[in-house]
Amino acid sequence: MADRGGSGEAAAAGAAAAPVPGLNPTLGWRERLRAGLAGTGASLWFVTGLGLLYALRIPLRLCENLAAVTVFLNSLTPKFYVALTGTSSLISGLIFNVRYTWVTGKEPLTYYDMNLSAQDHQTFFTCDTDFLRPSDTVMQKAWRERNPPARIKAAYQALELNNDCATAYVLLAEEEATTIVDAEKLFKQALKAGETIYRQSQQCQHQSPQHEAQLRRDTNVLVYIKRRLAMCARKLGRIREAVKIMRDLMKEFPPLTMLNIHENLLESLLELQAYADVQAVLAKYDDIGLPKSAAICYTAALLKTRTVSEKFSLETASRRGLSTAEINAVEAIHRAVEFNPHVPKYLLEMKSLILPPEHILKRGDSEAIAYAFFHLQHWKRIEGALNLLQCTWEGTFRMIPHPLEKGHLFYPYPSCTEMADRELLPTFHHVSVYPKKELPLFIHFTAGFCSSTAMIAILTHQFPEIMGIFAKTMLGLWRPQPWASSGFEENTQDLKSEDLGLSSG
Repeated sequence: MADRGGSGEAAAAGAAAAPVPGLNPTLGWRERLRAGLAGTGASLWFVTGLGLLYALRIPLRLCENLAAVTVFLNSLTPKFYVALTGTSSLISGLIFNVRYTWVTGKEPLTYYDMNLSAQDHQTFFTCDTDFLRPSDTVMQKAWRERNPPARIKAAYQALELNNDCATAYVLLAEEEATTIVDAEKLFKQALKAGETIYRQSQQCQHQSPQHEAQLRRDTNVLVYIKRRLAMCARKLGRIREAVKIMRDLMKEFPPLTMLNIHENLLESLLELQAYADVQAVLAKYDDIGLPKSAAICYTAALLKTRTVSEKFSLETASRRGLSTAEINAVEAIHRAVEFNPHVPKYLLEMKSLILPPEHILKRGDSEAIAYAFFHLQHWKRIEGALNLLQCTWEGTFRMIPHPLEKGHLFYPYPSCTEMADRELLPTFHHVSVYPKKELPLFIHFTAGFCSSTAMIAILTHQFPEIMGIFAKTMLGLWRPQPWASSGFEENTQDLKSEDLGLSSG
């Protein structure tokens, strides 16, 4: 009975499944769905992606960002790339910013940064005796003017009143000159006028407190002009000339260390590969009693890395241990990273560089950008230096588990740097934050679950038929097949009966 019944069912199944000549075989709903999804899989994923973008268009501000990107891409011209390439030196930020704005029509500096520059100009280039010289009175108004064309016009007015107005040449060099050669010509005219005025102020400095203030102002103007000429020479390839100007400045005006001329000197000496001279400058300024900077700390680390980086291998060091020179190099890297933990990601090109701002914050992201912008080429020149940095820089954080509370070689890391850097850096830059604020795992899980639920709900609302078919398919794949389980039971039962020598009859 069982055999006959089983063969009858098999015959019926075979007859039902037998294809009719000239027609395609009959397929079940599951097979038809699989065949349909095989051809529409890419479309389904595309629709899913569109639904997700539609759901997140408001929080991600997709429309605004797309419009900004479109405007930016439309503004890129060959001149833009020339201007961008031409800034990889210590030339004045104002010169480049004017070129950048002229080419792209966009302001690369934030309002806060430009406001600080205006305050610096008023501090360095004005004094209480400006009313004694009509040209200085005009320039005092020019430095307070926000509109660049109005400042340039005022500078020409000052030159009409006094052809030896040094600050007027400075303004024209930084805001009207479109090339470094043109800027250098104007700075040379400013130097000639500035030296004349400086000698006159020296002769009458003791006559009154006002004359002393005037001498301080004229000194600031002269130092500023010479430093700018050194930067122009550095950019134009006359590096030894730039080094000489900087050394003379540091010798003639040693109190003016606030201008950080020694950091410009370090970069120029590194370009000359005069590492012994670099070490001599560090010996003078990398002192425990003097303020530090990323340029000083990372240059010191670079010099010690240079002695071991070429033959350094992480596998070899792990097997035999570090030598004394390697330990010194690693400690120097850890010291530099503790001072400014944002620099390594820019040197290792884990984060993209942007144009540095006019002002930087010590130990902040803005200082890291400025250092990497000018010094990345020096790290690349020394073989293996970046490899050693990559292998060791993260070890710093094991020594300072709570950097905001206690440091290792420096004071605790200031918690106010993030807010100041956001004021100094443009909004399109993702400000580096240290220490990184990590959210708990539960927050990540909850956010992911809620986002997935919202996406499924939106897709179900927008495409109910497709989502219904998709849900049935997933349930069908997870549910055990009834025909497979029943067949297995029948075969098991037959096997047991045959093994026992029994029959259903």
